[in-house]
Amino acid sequence: MQRDPRAFLWDARESALAIQSFTAGMNAATYAGNPMAQAAVERKFEVIGEALNQLAKLDAAVAARIPDLPQIVAFRNQLIHGYATVNVGTVWNITQSALPSLIDAVQTLLDELE
Repeated sequence: MQRDPRAFLWDARESALAIQSFTAGMNAATYAGNPMAQAAVERKFEVIGEALNQLAKLDAAVAARIPDLPQIVAFRNQLIHGYATVNVGTVWNITQSALPSLIDAVQTLLDELE
């Protein structure tokens, strides 16, 4: 049975919001010194990348409206397959710079699909 595209969007949004919650009140140095926060954030980025990858397979037109989707999936792949070379600073920067716009894009799509 196929999942509804909204389910993948919901998974991505909830994971992104969780990342924001996990890092609330932190700065780059605090994050770099907190291996539990790093593990949690990386896991949620993996979920985001996988959810959006599955969305692209299920509904390419909806997925195409998510900015930088190929880079998001590639980031997920790097976290999973290149775990030994993950740069904590890069993950932090993505959390701060790219995550808010991803949340906005996903929420817009969810609102439209309701």
